[in-house]
Order: sequence, then C-alpha cells, then structure tokens
Amino acid sequence: MHLCPGHDPARSATNGRSATNGRKATNGRSATNGRSATNARIPTDTRIPTTTRPRPWTVAMTAPRIGAAVDLGSNSVHLLIAAIDGHELRPLVDESVFLGLGAAVDGRSHLGAAARTALVEALTLYAATARGLGAQTITFVGTEPIRRAADAAMVVAEVEAGTGIPVDVLTHEEEAYLTLVGVTGGRSVASETLVVDIGGGSSEFCAVAPGGIARAAGLLLGSNGLSMRYATADPPGSADLAAMRAATQAQLADALDAAPVDLAIVGGTASNLLKLTPEGVADRALDRRRLTAAMAVLATSDAATLTETFRVNPVRARLLPAGAVIVEGLMRRYGVHRLRVSESGLREGAILVADHAGRAWRDRLPTMAHGWRQDPASDDLMSADNGPAIRA
Repeated sequence: MHLCPGHDPARSATNGRSATNGRKATNGRSATNGRSATNARIPTDTRIPTTTRPRPWTVAMTAPRIGAAVDLGSNSVHLLIAAIDGHELRPLVDESVFLGLGAAVDGRSHLGAAARTALVEALTLYAATARGLGAQTITFVGTEPIRRAADAAMVVAEVEAGTGIPVDVLTHEEEAYLTLVGVTGGRSVASETLVVDIGGGSSEFCAVAPGGIARAAGLLLGSNGLSMRYATADPPGSADLAAMRAATQAQLADALDAAPVDLAIVGGTASNLLKLTPEGVADRALDRRRLTAAMAVLATSDAATLTETFRVNPVRARLLPAGAVIVEGLMRRYGVHRLRVSESGLREGAILVADHAGRAWRDRLPTMAHGWRQDPASDDLMSADNGPAIRA
C-alpha cells in the first residue's frame, strides 16, 4: 500500500468490484425517510458517542441514486449518505463518532489493536446503514492518521475483512481534490478559488482558476497537532496562543501559492467557529471582525463552557482555539479579510466522483477536480449569497 507522503500506501477504491491498477473502487449512498438511519451503539467506554446532524431533503419524483462516504479523520470518523441528482446532493444521514485516531498515532506511531477494533466496529455499523438504505456505492477514505500509522496495512486489511469495503488511503493531493469537488459540486468555478480543509492533523489546499487545472497540496498543520504541542491550559493562555501563531505562520510560508477571489474553508473547526458568531451562523461567513470576536470568546471560555453555552462538541471545543489561529493565519497568508465556510467537503466530493467515474475515480481525479460539466445556470455557485472573499 502507499502511504503518502513519506509512506506509500497501496490505494484501493470500491464499487463492489475489483479495480485494475492494484486498487479497488468504493462508493456508497443511502436514502432514508428524513431520519438518521442507525440506532446501533458503539461501546462508549473510551469514546464519545456518535453524534447525528439530521439534514433535510425532499422526495424526488423518481428513485434517486444513493451514495455513501466515510472519512477516517484525525478527530472523527464521519459518515455521509446522500441522494444524488446531477451535481447536487440531498443529505440523508450525516453522523460522526470521535475516535481520536490522530491522537493515537501521535502517541505511539500506530493505532494498535484496540483502536483498530473500535474503528472496524464503527465502520461496520456505517456500512450496514448505507446498505440498508440502498446505497449503490460506499467509499471509505483514510486521511492523515491512516497515512501516518505504522500499522496502516493492518487497518486496511481488518476494515475490508470486517465490512467488505476497502479503504482508499488518500494522498494529501487527492484529499484536497475531493474537497474541492465537494465544495463546487463538480462544477467549473467562475473566479480563482482556494479551498482549505482544516483537519486535526493536517490541512489540505486546492486552488483552481476558471478554465485552469486544479493545483493541490497539503501541510502538516492541524488543530489537534497544534493543540497537543502548544496548549498548556484550558483555555490556552496568551503565551500558548503566541506559540501557536508563530508555528502556524512558519508552516503557512510553505502553503500553496494562490491569489483567491473566493477563499472557502471546510471542516469542523470552521463550522464550530460560526457558532461563536451569531452573524456568521446566518450567512456562513467569517471576516476579521467576527474572527476577532470569536477568539475573544475562546480566550476566556474553557472547553466545558464552550460546550454548554455554544453546543460545541467537548472534544472539538478543546481544539477550537488552535483551529481559530489557523483560520487567522490563512486570512493573513492570502490577504483576504472575509472568507466563507462550506458545509460540503471531502465526503461530498467522494460521493460525487464515485458516482460520476465509478471505480476509475482515483485515476481521473486531477481532471475531475476542475469540474466535469459546464452548467451556466450555476456558474456563480462559488459566489454564494455571502459573496466571495474580499482581498485586503
């Protein structure tokens, strides 16, 4: 397997058939009557229970295609099942469970037997949910913790043995491409666009201009890694935040070069920062004034207060100050004072490309990333109601 970068994990993709270049291809979607589809429980002795965010959908005139994708991330393992209508997705089930895979790898360089068992249990439930809802494709994608895990080969083997679905261990670039597709819906962009997915262990960057080829890169800069290295208190003190800012600035010096008209950020950090800014919840945008206000809240509120007052997941609350520092650094690095927060990202992208390209999606991903069909009626998708990023 190819574990990228540094490792080279064998990649696999599934849609129920073996692929030809040493990979398999996976895709999965499912439909439900407006309800979350699983009520099975994962043992919670060492984990936070699965959280579900029901998302509305409307009934189509004909039975839609259904796809599912699961992201094995540093903080959470996240399931999305959606009905597919061209470039549009109607989310049916959106669930996550916090397994802390990134922290496990940070602590011992591998997941270990107990963490692998917990992961297989979670993915078995997710696969059953997707199949029960009629998903034609189910895709499992491994990100930063699986790329770095010394026992990644065992993770891939045990997950496939337990669920019948291979894990595609993504490179940084593939992860960024999928995130861009999720944000754009697979459409061409109308202006230079940069999408950044802030994860727990890394951040992925993908830039594309109208008619251009998408460019992607990743940085080992994430909210969990930054917190573990520099946060000594809850909430972090001024010295902790200063150290985080310095480390972020140093890392972002090597970030993908771009001059975005539209800067979109993706991930739990971004969506939870919105909860601290009532205006941001309304238009899903962050500007420097709103971010400053949110960081003032973070400087005086511990994780328990953030959970109680703003309904931030307890694990996410501990990481949010570091995530805010990364967002602040992105605004400075790219010279914008306003950005938008996208609800769509990696999982949506995985569902769309698997539906569009089948088992060959990984081979075609760099090309598909800049959009695979012109849709004049939707060319302004990237300039949503809250508008593009405004350059300083």
